[in-house]
Amino acid sequence: MSTNTIRFLAVKRAFSSSQVRLEGHDGILPSRPTWSIQVIFEKHSEDTETQISDNELHHLLRLSALPIPKDLAEQQRMKKDLQSQLKFVKAIQELDIPDSVKPLQSIRDETEDGMKEREITVESLADEFAKEEVVGSRGRIRKKKGMKALEEEEEKWDPLA
Repeated sequence: MSTNTIRFLAVKRAFSSSQVRLEGHDGILPSRPTWSIQVIFEKHSEDTETQISDNELHHLLRLSALPIPKDLAEQQRMKKDLQSQLKFVKAIQELDIPDSVKPLQSIRDETEDGMKEREITVESLADEFAKEEVVGSRGRIRKKKGMKALEEEEEKWDPLA
């Protein structure tokens, strides 16, 4: 195994770039919201298609491997949440979207700068490679000994931050 082997390490921000560009808006954002979620809920307030029965709720919970509600109040809360989510999805599906709007492919910066920032190269990993050494007759790569500060830093790392 050569030392040029690329490993996946989080050395840069993965889903954003330093520059944000607004395409199709000439860089101008509206000063006030142009729509409200309350309007959606008022429009679909008595929609019978979004009514969820107890059997349907239990079926969905089983399919998603979620626990069955402990009491009637929790069950009613779950049904209310699910119904509001269904109303929102239905309202989104009813939107008249022009053909000029491209569908969202992913929630990350797809601009050239964003792609370049996420790119992993040997140069971007040079600091990480410097923390390793080749040992043994088979050329295993191991972390260099005596790097206590690095080990403590890795222990403090929060994967959910």
